[in-house]
Amino acid sequence: MARRKPESRTAKPDRSRPSAERRRLILAGICFLWFGVVVARLYYFQVINYVELLSRAQRQQQRTLEIAPQRGIIYDRQMNPLAMSLGVDSIYAVPSELAEPRMVASLLAPVLGVDAAELRAHFETTHSFCWVKRRVTPAEAARVRDLNLKGIYFQRETKRFYPNGELAAQAIGYVGLDDRGLGGIEYELNDAIKGKPGRVLLASDARRRTFSSSEWPGVPGKNVILTLDEKIQYIAGKALAEEVERSQAAGGVAIVENPSTGEILALANQPTFDPNNVDASLPSARLDRAVGWIYEPGSTFKAVTLAAALEENLTNPQEVINCENGGILLAGHIIHDHKPYGDLTVTDVLANSSDVGFVKIGMRLGDDRFYRHIQADGFGAKTNVDLPGEERGLLKPPSRWSGLSIGEISIGQEIGVTPLQMVSLYSAIANGGIWIQPRIVHDVFLGSRHDALPPAPGRRVMSAHTAELMRQMLEAVVDHGTGVPAQLGGYTSAGKTGTAQKSDQGSGYTKGRYVGSFIGFAPATRPAVTILVVIDSPVGAHYGTDVAAPVFRSIAEQTLDYLNVPQDNPSRWPQHVTPKPVKPFGQKPEDFMGFLPPDRGSFEAATSPVLPASYSPKDSQVEQAPEELHGIDSSTVVLGDGPLVTVPNFSGWAARRVAVVCQKLGLELNIRGSGLVVKQNPDAGLKVPAGTKVQVRMAR
Repeated sequence: MARRKPESRTAKPDRSRPSAERRRLILAGICFLWFGVVVARLYYFQVINYVELLSRAQRQQQRTLEIAPQRGIIYDRQMNPLAMSLGVDSIYAVPSELAEPRMVASLLAPVLGVDAAELRAHFETTHSFCWVKRRVTPAEAARVRDLNLKGIYFQRETKRFYPNGELAAQAIGYVGLDDRGLGGIEYELNDAIKGKPGRVLLASDARRRTFSSSEWPGVPGKNVILTLDEKIQYIAGKALAEEVERSQAAGGVAIVENPSTGEILALANQPTFDPNNVDASLPSARLDRAVGWIYEPGSTFKAVTLAAALEENLTNPQEVINCENGGILLAGHIIHDHKPYGDLTVTDVLANSSDVGFVKIGMRLGDDRFYRHIQADGFGAKTNVDLPGEERGLLKPPSRWSGLSIGEISIGQEIGVTPLQMVSLYSAIANGGIWIQPRIVHDVFLGSRHDALPPAPGRRVMSAHTAELMRQMLEAVVDHGTGVPAQLGGYTSAGKTGTAQKSDQGSGYTKGRYVGSFIGFAPATRPAVTILVVIDSPVGAHYGTDVAAPVFRSIAEQTLDYLNVPQDNPSRWPQHVTPKPVKPFGQKPEDFMGFLPPDRGSFEAATSPVLPASYSPKDSQVEQAPEELHGIDSSTVVLGDGPLVTVPNFSGWAARRVAVVCQKLGLELNIRGSGLVVKQNPDAGLKVPAGTKVQVRMAR
């Protein structure tokens, strides 16, 4: 029996080693992948998304507060501040620091006059910073400080202040809550006036606790000197406002300009507004009518027609024109005069403002030639004065004129002009035929650095001979024509009245609505000022003779007196010279940096030119009129019982000026006659009790 061969035992393979190796490889792969993800994520954070993440971190950890710069001061030509910035507090909150936002909102709302629900919403939607109320009053700031609320902070800002309130409001303009100019010079020169803001950087920890701060100071804005004169502006504004109120007009505008330099000395508007409280005004009150209002000038435009005809040698002042007894047929329409005239010289055609006579003169010019002269005189184009919102006016090319157009335009209808365009044309006549670009900005400066402004450019629009003839004929208008109410005491004057029926958009003219105006210059021999007065839609008397010429007279007399212009016609009324102190133009602006808001009630006394601070009864020298005086009882004086006051020397004064001074001194006034004061009782220099009745006799 054969032996079985024992089976050989073979070793089983070790399956655990490959499994462990795989695990190590898998683990290494996972680690490598994880490392790659980390590196990729770091690369994403540190390289690709670095800027965004850094800005997010800065927003969480840092707060940047912008500090408004000191806005430049606006001065008048005598360095009186018209607009300035005062330091005030603004209140802000860090909502994350407020323990009870709802309670804080309910406490602050009644103190600051804000809506509690709105303030609560701000606290709930923001975490790091939100304004509570900007530019608060000192009383509001004090009350909030007394509350001592955690998370409520104060930031010092500036607030624009206009010390003269409504004075020249449209020309100066106003600013918004962010201190950006929104009208007038504030808007036009905003980039120069605003300066560059400063910044404060605050760094805080996770609990919003500030641990460091850094500050970059801003750059103050540049100061501006205007050509306006505060006193003349007050004179023009007051006279215009009184007439608009008296005539119940829709509005008006008055401009005073130096014809030889183009400098605007006054620019008054009605209605007007207080730039310290813009929200209380209507948009119509903020319109600068001097540059933004287009109106049909009426007969004041006849100076353009006549000057063009004189330049073309188509007429002369002595030529006699038949005015057709008050009516002329043109293109199927009859153009009427305000009263019938027969034969008149060209001088009297202007003096009596005959529409028929001017239609005939205009027809001699022809459409194209007349249009070229109108354009050359600056109509249909901006004057480029430094004021926003200037209009070009309305001037159609001859290709769009109808058969009636040349007649209508000759008398100032069917054409739209701005008040400043009219002032510039009459200033050109006063300036020997040279049109000077009007200007209202004299200088822009910061410290000792000045941005010198070039002289206003000029161009000849008519010959010197034509300008002289126009001056003489415009003087005749005031001497014996429609402009008699514009005669001045002690001065010659020249100008033209205008009355235009108001047009209704696309439907002809509105019955009963007119624009009355007067524009002229004085003294006529050597013009120092050109003055325009336009009254919009007066009720009742509406002719420029009635509503505008007297305002011209009031403004001109006071302005020439204030400027110490020598009188050139003392024979008409008594000679009157009243020296007035004027601040030197070169006074340093730094003298006003500590200016504090004045008592608003004292503004009229501070700016009225009728009685200077240094007034003495000896300052006024008057030659008595030779005429016999009546109506003054010199034997008795009705005395009052108040404190003693000194009676001024009223001789040569206008009635309005006497009334203002008597009111200030507490004296009762009794006026007899019209013109200027030629006699008074009690005599000048006497000390009498307040309440004493003063009698004055007026005469021409």
